[in-house]
Amino acid sequence: MSVLSTNLGFPRMGPARELKTALESHWRGELDAAGLAAAAAERRADNWQRQTSAGLDHVPSNDFSLYDHVLDTAVMVGAIPDRYREAGTSDLATYFAMARGGHIGDREVTALEMTKWFDTNYHYLVPELRTAQTFELASTKPVDELHEARAHGTATRPVLLGPVSFLHLAKREGINGPMTSLDALLPVYEELVQLLHAEGATWLQIDEPILVHELPGETIEAIAKSFQRLRYAAPDLQVLVTTYFGGLRDNLDATLALPVDAVHLDLVTDAGQLDRAIEKAPSELTLSLGVVDGRNVWRTDLPALLDRLEPIRDRLGADRLMVGPSCSMLHLPVDLSTEIRLDGELSSWLAFATQRLDEISILTRALNEGRDALDAELAASGAAAKARRESPRTNDPGVRQRLDDHRPEDERRERPYRVRRATQTDRLGLPTLPTTTIGSFPQTKEVRSMRARFRKGKVDEATYTEAMRAYVRGAISFQEAAGLDVLVHGEPERNDMVEYFGGLLDGCAVTDFGWVQSFGSRCVKPPVIYGDVKRPAPMTVDWIRDAQSLTDRPVKGMLTGPVTILQWSFVRDDQPVEETCRQIAYAIRDEVTDLEAAGQSVIQIDEPAFREGLPLHAEDHKAYLDWAVAAFRIASSAVGDGTQIHTHMCYAEFNDIIESIAAFDADVISIEASRSRMELLGAFSDYEYPNEIGPGLFDIHSPRIPTVDEMVELLHAAAEVIPFDRLWANPDCGLKTRQWDEVRPALENMVAAAVRARAELGD
Repeated sequence: MSVLSTNLGFPRMGPARELKTALESHWRGELDAAGLAAAAAERRADNWQRQTSAGLDHVPSNDFSLYDHVLDTAVMVGAIPDRYREAGTSDLATYFAMARGGHIGDREVTALEMTKWFDTNYHYLVPELRTAQTFELASTKPVDELHEARAHGTATRPVLLGPVSFLHLAKREGINGPMTSLDALLPVYEELVQLLHAEGATWLQIDEPILVHELPGETIEAIAKSFQRLRYAAPDLQVLVTTYFGGLRDNLDATLALPVDAVHLDLVTDAGQLDRAIEKAPSELTLSLGVVDGRNVWRTDLPALLDRLEPIRDRLGADRLMVGPSCSMLHLPVDLSTEIRLDGELSSWLAFATQRLDEISILTRALNEGRDALDAELAASGAAAKARRESPRTNDPGVRQRLDDHRPEDERRERPYRVRRATQTDRLGLPTLPTTTIGSFPQTKEVRSMRARFRKGKVDEATYTEAMRAYVRGAISFQEAAGLDVLVHGEPERNDMVEYFGGLLDGCAVTDFGWVQSFGSRCVKPPVIYGDVKRPAPMTVDWIRDAQSLTDRPVKGMLTGPVTILQWSFVRDDQPVEETCRQIAYAIRDEVTDLEAAGQSVIQIDEPAFREGLPLHAEDHKAYLDWAVAAFRIASSAVGDGTQIHTHMCYAEFNDIIESIAAFDADVISIEASRSRMELLGAFSDYEYPNEIGPGLFDIHSPRIPTVDEMVELLHAAAEVIPFDRLWANPDCGLKTRQWDEVRPALENMVAAAVRARAELGD
């Protein structure tokens, strides 16, 4: 017997976002269902080929999704809300209506809510369960992909989202607790497990990431019950339960006692849990060691890692070990070899998903065959790690001195909000219930083409700048005509709210093809933060100043906050993340100061990733919240009373961090709220949030155009929670992914809704 190499999941989009192209062509009506299915099959085949070529022993299937794996699970078990059901509607149309909203027959429907997948920048669709929810095996996707992989010559290990994690992630209407529906759900899982076994599966991967949370006893009992039932359903099928994004902590003993054949541990986020696991694991249990990072891109120091793994192999025996990534590689770009413009030194420090497969294979072979068999590969890995540690590129004495010179005053506005508000009211002259947008406007084909041509040197800077300014002129003109109160320039020069700044900050690098799925077809290219961060020159001032010159209404300076830049980047792992975050905060502070000096009266510093960064264990919350709030306040506090600071957050639960959000001391916060019909505002009501709030009035991820009536209704709901004179009207998020023919009427309706709400609620 030998150590096995394993993987938990692979990126879905393809190295050049081929799936994104196919999805959006399908949504535009240019590619039929058969064409989309063919494109998806091509992506799966490529993924399986990459993993088999790397020599992996266990290759996953059913880790692929057309939109989201949690949505896939909801559809698979028949948890489809009634509003999406209509006779004659195709399964694919129903699926995308749940994901994006749209039409079912002649009815318009809204999408399911969307929120962050644990502490990542991946967003999942929130299943909706109702009282007396029933389930059925409505899709055989896991079985279909098992067959499909076999046809390509690959024997795979199917992946299922575990029943307990699924229930915890769901929204439950009229259901007292998440486990209330377990007895109804388990027969569907039992039927599926039996079917997979009958169709030739020998291993099954069941993801229960909820195990890294603090859980009540009833949930631990539910997990034990579910695995006992699934074991009984197919006794000969070997089962791997996977946990990731953290350590098991108090749940370790219960997890190791489950009736399974293997347990996966994330040893990147919690290496310390391994010793306890080895001590307590039953003698017949295999441990799957997540030792290469499934969420970050720094090349693994393989010789150093082998120094840790070889004693474990000797202690447990090779036949009780698997070696793999910390979590699914969904969170990584596909292939570093496509990055032909990335400088050679930095590239030598990195590994994307395809390179992670090679790392896993090398580790496994070295454990089975000895280091001498892979001497060259191990030497190259060790040399790269050493070069990175010793490179002068990672250290800037001036940046480090600035952090040493930090003063408490750097984190405080000079006067409290209630004083600032009076000054801002006089300066801005805004009506009650002001209207604005979150920042970006549609990234048209022409804008994207011009940016690409400029990047490739096909047009000069003057031509590029004039094209972007023409877009801004059109955006300002439209906003004035629509009646918006606080305008934005539309951000045509920005490819992404984090990547743009990553390309302008020292200590950061951007890639050409480092795409990572955020939700659906939406992909981002996280910057690589490899060294100390500073701002060498103003980044946005000229664009905002030019836009402000076109109108008498205030134009917001638009910036991304330090926590979000940190969270949505691949961050250096050779110093504490809070230190990197403070460096970014001072860089943004310099930009804020320059924007104010240029005359901007409103500056927005977006922090949509603030909640995402919250550790999964409550005992770790305070330390994170302290430094994250401090970073925002460093970035925002250098301005005078008359400068209005906005921030934006989205797709998260705020109840457990509301006091920290208030501690930001932003004058105005805008939040996503339309998909939940203002439910998220409950956190702001219970705490009596002291400043101003703009709850989102329409879902920017859906192509549907909201009506005036429904937005007025939402404003009435918001006014029951937040004093009317502290409310703003805005969309859920930026509008870059929408089309102008959707954006124009939606914003015109939003302004009309605000006007009506002022009349109806003003008294």
